[in-house]
Amino acid sequence: MMWIELAHFATIIALLMAVVQLMAPVVGVLALRPAWVRVGRQAAYVVAVALTLAVIGVVISFLNHDFSVKYVAEHSSLSLPFFYRLTALWGGHEGSLLFWAWLLGLYTAMAVWRHWSSHPHSVPVVLSVLGAVITGFLVLILFLSSPFERLPRPPMDGRDLNPMLQDPGMVFHPPFLYMGYVGFAIPFAFALAALVNGRITDEWIVATRRWTLFSWAMLSTGIVFGAYWAYHVLGWGGYWAWDPVENASFIPWLVATAFLHSNMVQERRHMFMRWNLFLIITTFSLSLLGTFLVRSGVLSSVHAFASDPGRGVYILMFMTVVLLASFGLLVFRSDRLKSEVRLESLLSTEAAFLFNNLFLVVAALTVLLGTLYPLAMETLGSAKVTVGAPYYNKVFVPIMFIVLALMGVGPMLVWRGMQAQRLLRAVWIPLAGASIAAGLAFSFLGVRHPYGIVCIFLALFVAVSHGLDWGAAVRKKMIAAKQGFIPASSNLIRRNKRRYGGFMVHLGIVVMTVGFVGSGLFQEEKELVLAQGDFVVMGDWRLTFTGIHSVQGSNWTAQEALITAETDHGKKITLRPQKRVYNNHPMPATEAAISSHFLEDIYVVLGEPVSDANWAFRLYRNPLVSWVWGGAEMMALGILWSLLQGRSFKSKKRVDGTGPALQVDPSHS
Repeated sequence: MMWIELAHFATIIALLMAVVQLMAPVVGVLALRPAWVRVGRQAAYVVAVALTLAVIGVVISFLNHDFSVKYVAEHSSLSLPFFYRLTALWGGHEGSLLFWAWLLGLYTAMAVWRHWSSHPHSVPVVLSVLGAVITGFLVLILFLSSPFERLPRPPMDGRDLNPMLQDPGMVFHPPFLYMGYVGFAIPFAFALAALVNGRITDEWIVATRRWTLFSWAMLSTGIVFGAYWAYHVLGWGGYWAWDPVENASFIPWLVATAFLHSNMVQERRHMFMRWNLFLIITTFSLSLLGTFLVRSGVLSSVHAFASDPGRGVYILMFMTVVLLASFGLLVFRSDRLKSEVRLESLLSTEAAFLFNNLFLVVAALTVLLGTLYPLAMETLGSAKVTVGAPYYNKVFVPIMFIVLALMGVGPMLVWRGMQAQRLLRAVWIPLAGASIAAGLAFSFLGVRHPYGIVCIFLALFVAVSHGLDWGAAVRKKMIAAKQGFIPASSNLIRRNKRRYGGFMVHLGIVVMTVGFVGSGLFQEEKELVLAQGDFVVMGDWRLTFTGIHSVQGSNWTAQEALITAETDHGKKITLRPQKRVYNNHPMPATEAAISSHFLEDIYVVLGEPVSDANWAFRLYRNPLVSWVWGGAEMMALGILWSLLQGRSFKSKKRVDGTGPALQVDPSHS
């Protein structure tokens, strides 16, 4: 059986059904025929099943070494390990786009199944919006970026997967990133449904809260996996280089973070309705922009392994249509977005969220400017320019300092507002504690860089303010319920998962911030040539080059150095950096050797041979890098805890808005 033909046919069926999903609900609403909306729902289910078959077909083609398929021949080989053949689907642009469309099909089916009964007014528009997006991607896949193309003369072996992609970090990075990108399509569709129906209440925010949180969590995880991959594979001793394609995922993350905070204000105070609609439309549009930047090949990046201007033009046109339609609808309905509630005080929780939003959006704009400016200059025929870390350090970092400060002040504020004297009484203890910590860091830890001092000050300020807020809540619970510390703490955290899950996320960011400061300001680097028996001292470590030998993997050979590292305290480790050459790729690939510890990483990169006995090495001592990964794990735990929170407005009657619209009878299947 030719699995690739099945995959191709299934994708064609998916496109036809996506058009039905797009059009049938429109007919149902205009003709007031609910049966047509149910046709759209069934079409969405068929799209999800068909795209699942398409993905299975491509994956099996990889597993069977079907090199008659051009995509398989370009991204696999007979010697490629099973794990990478299983995940090579997203090793190139064609498979990545199919993976995107498949995720969107699954998300659409789940969203319709989940919200069919609870949001009957919104479902028809949600079906049509998501059907339009899926149709756009399937047209791209079938006509401009097909993973089903056959070769008239199949080769005996494939070209193999890009060596840089043969790493666990890169295997997990794209799927999580795409789960985040695509996930924002659901709240985007519900937002447009609210605008189309003119039923603009807070219910669409409540309906999509978990979708938003889940998508933000997946995007965050994808970005961290990308940093982890860069740290382990690229061999430059760092994990974030402000690479343009890194930025392409970071920009929507910043705007999505703003939306995640802002929608809490709309739930609680019925404010920021225009702002929230703007943020979710912008977030999804920036997700499409990320796809455009990566898949069009307009960026020069270690991540951008695809280059096809025709595909890029299509994605750009598609993104333009989405922008014009969604923002045009927002402007058209702006008269219905006036809120009776006004901001009563600058010293209030809602004001803190507003300023937090504004600075996050400004931060996203600074990163977007730094990413697109070189492209604009090159397009205009000017000299080629690059925007690197100095720009972001001067422009982006100070903005994030303000966001950190607001994060610390937030728990001390209350809704509607408070007196300045009360805020000053609440804030002086965290400020004093953070000031003492910053002074100690300056005096004893040798932190001299202003950014380092400010980062430590703000990180401690956030940690202390959150700790005091939690402690005060626990004391109240102990008194009110006459409980001990442990049961009171447990009950408090269980009853308000959303708040304290958010606290855990904030503390994870604090831990990551300390990791950024340590690894950014105190990294020790040495480039040198070593002969067997030579040693070098880095911090408390004595690293000795003990020899070099050849090793062989399933589809590569390598020169592997043996580095023995030991401390005066008796700790001893062996590091094995490699210089690999893959069977079908002549360019050598670096495999850094990393020994991670609580306070520092020892990072060794094997360079080129200088003579028969001497080899070049790059050695790094990276303080607190493990805190970056540990902080990310804390964030993940906080997000998971927040997702367990029950839905809001349970006691209220289910309402999807006001005004006439077609309502689907949920009793009919």
